Amino acid sequence: MSREIKLADAKARFSEVVQQAMLGEVIVITKENRPVVRITAIKPAKRMPGTGKGIRMAPDFDAPLSDFSEYM
Repeated sequence: MSREIKLADAKARFSEVVQQAMLGEVIVITKENRPVVRITAIKPAKRMPGTGKGIRMAPDFDAPLSDFSEYM
């Protein structure tokens, strides 16, 4: 699913071009009949459950630091 579009047309209808790319279409932008740019959607990274195992917060995490006592 690839489609070529001239640079001037892409500038005039940029929102539409981006929307089509987000829907899965590959847009190739041409300048002087040569392909110069390819627009495709970015697929979000998948989060892996369990990657934060073993991370704990100290009980005094919110306690004021003694180094900053003069500012409090």
